[in-house]
Amino acid sequence: MTHRYSSELNKLFCQLAKTCPVQMVVNTAPPQGSVLRAIAIYKKSEHVAEVVRRCPHHERTPDTDVLAPPAHLIRVEGNMRAVYNQDDVAYRHSVMVPYEPPQLGAECTTILYNFMCNSSCMGGMNRRPILTIITLETHDGQLLGRRSFEVRVCACPGRDRKTEEGNLRKEQEAKTSDKTPSTTKRSFKESSSSNPRAESSKKAKLSNSSDEEIFTLHVRGKERYEMLKKINDSLELSDVVPPSDVDKYRQKLVSKSKKEKDGQTPEPKRGKKLMVKEEKSDSD
Repeated sequence: MTHRYSSELNKLFCQLAKTCPVQMVVNTAPPQGSVLRAIAIYKKSEHVAEVVRRCPHHERTPDTDVLAPPAHLIRVEGNMRAVYNQDDVAYRHSVMVPYEPPQLGAECTTILYNFMCNSSCMGGMNRRPILTIITLETHDGQLLGRRSFEVRVCACPGRDRKTEEGNLRKEQEAKTSDKTPSTTKRSFKESSSSNPRAESSKKAKLSNSSDEEIFTLHVRGKERYEMLKKINDSLELSDVVPPSDVDKYRQKLVSKSKKEKDGQTPEPKRGKKLMVKEEKSDSD
């Protein structure tokens, strides 16, 4: 096939100077004297101000269409009433044909377009994507309808169509996978708010599972390290010592601190008298 259309991409893939039938459908019949205009523009914003025209090589190549100027990219095939225009302000190229109602038994009007330069041509499109805009206008220029589609002029329309559709599906799958975690978090929050008991049980499970994990903490300075090490040793010891022994130890520390505050000095355990600085021994 010389042309392929992708509904997923809204894009026409076609070969150079080959017939591309485009079907026009209107809801109501336009006024008498209406025309269909086709114009090509660059898709990206950084190039949209430039005029889409043929490359110098194809522009110098002679062809059989005597009505079309050599620089015009879009041609109409098999219609001697086609009119080629160049805008006086933006200098864009367009081609117009009179609107004709569908033939008897048909639902649409078909126009045959040719694209006269490859998308990869240097000095022309130079691999820049283009849009073809088709408008339905009255004879005095009033806009009645508008449709657009992307066009790629290439050597293998079928191959390029499959490649780009595959790339589009991969991008959509990647976006879906990126959105999945946030969706899961949101659903978890909603379910937890509606069921507090389930939330508390989940938290308990998470805390139990994390107790057995070992974590590494990087500490700057030996003094901080020693302090945190003591805290960690105390916590490890509290996990081993029974709660009753912990309470006894705390009570012992409290009583000892009270005695020190009252000025009492504990007696030595082995019966020996404690020497005080002001006292003298009996031998003296």
